[in-house]
Amino acid sequence: MSYKKYIAMAGLIIAVATVSEARPATMSVQVQKGQLRATPAFLGRIEANLQYGDLVTVLETEKGWVHVETSGGAKGWIHESALTRKKIELKSGQADVETKASSEELALAGKGFNSDVEAEFKTKNADMDFTWIDRMLEFSVSAEEMVAFLREGGVEPAKGGAE
Repeated sequence: MSYKKYIAMAGLIIAVATVSEARPATMSVQVQKGQLRATPAFLGRIEANLQYGDLVTVLETEKGWVHVETSGGAKGWIHESALTRKKIELKSGQADVETKASSEELALAGKGFNSDVEAEFKTKNADMDFTWIDRMLEFSVSAEEMVAFLREGGVEPAKGGAE
């Protein structure tokens, strides 16, 4: 290959790579319910709710969080574990589409906890009373209540948290 052809080919490769990098990535929501937050933190104010299969455009990433924009123009941060690069296609006429996991289940799985681990723990600790642990699953605390609790204890939540 001649020197001029080599330079032309290298220029073409660089141009294609630049165009590829300039185009924003599109990702799909892979959890049943996802939340766009004002800041990259689980206590950030909720800006919008997303559903399984929703497409988002990636604007930037930061320490496990992805700043995205929806097709409707909503912008916010969502944890990377709630997204996939695979395009999720919901097809009409089929039975209920099987969803992978909720964002809560992903958070627990990230800590090594799932239904199998729970069942094994209960088997190994059959003499323990799990009544209150099971009742805790029914408790619900809003982001606002969590922030108030933290502030009361002298802990300042991340900036942009629920007010």
